[in-house]
Amino acid sequence: MELSVYDRETDTLTVIFTETPVAESDEDKPGVILDYDAAGNLVSLEILDASQRVTSPSRIEYQVAPLQG
Repeated sequence: MELSVYDRETDTLTVIFTETPVAESDEDKPGVILDYDAAGNLVSLEILDASQRVTSPSRIEYQVAPLQG
């Protein structure tokens, strides 16, 4: 499950990869928060001041990379 949520009021973009509860958060780079579950797997990421960092925060597109083999 991938879901992205843009909150215009707080100017944050959140991309949720799984509904697993967050056990730990880490600000990897200034304004980019990574959330992890208890096993250390990435659960979601949050981008602060998204309108300044992302071209179109209210419209995110995903693309699946082809399998290498």
